[in-house]
Amino acid sequence: MHISFSPQLRNDALTISKSGDVLTINGKVFDFSVVGEGDDLPEVAIVESDFVEGITTRVDGRLHITLRLPYSRGGHVEAPPPLIDPSDGVLALPSLDEELPHAD
Repeated sequence: MHISFSPQLRNDALTISKSGDVLTINGKVFDFSVVGEGDDLPEVAIVESDFVEGITTRVDGRLHITLRLPYSRGGHVEAPPPLIDPSDGVLALPSLDEELPHAD
C-alpha cells in the first residue's frame, strides 16, 4: 500500500488503522481489496469519508491512495512523505501542527 497525504487546514482529527487492503478511517471501515489491478476508484465513490482524495488505484499489485491530512495552524504546509507498505495496525501519521521556527 502506498498512502500519500494532502495537507488540509481543518480542525478535526484523523486516525487510521490498516489490515491488508482494509483501512479503518476514524472508525469507519473501507475495504479496498475490491480495487483490481489498473482499476480506478474515484473519490466520489467513497461517500462515507471526506478524508480520501482523488483516485484510488492499484499499480503492480500495490494500492495507491491519497488521504487528506488535517492541520490546524495557519500558513503553507508541505505534504509529508508517503507511507509505503506500512505494517498492519494503527498507523503513525505525521504531525503538521508543530511549532514554526521563530525568526530572531
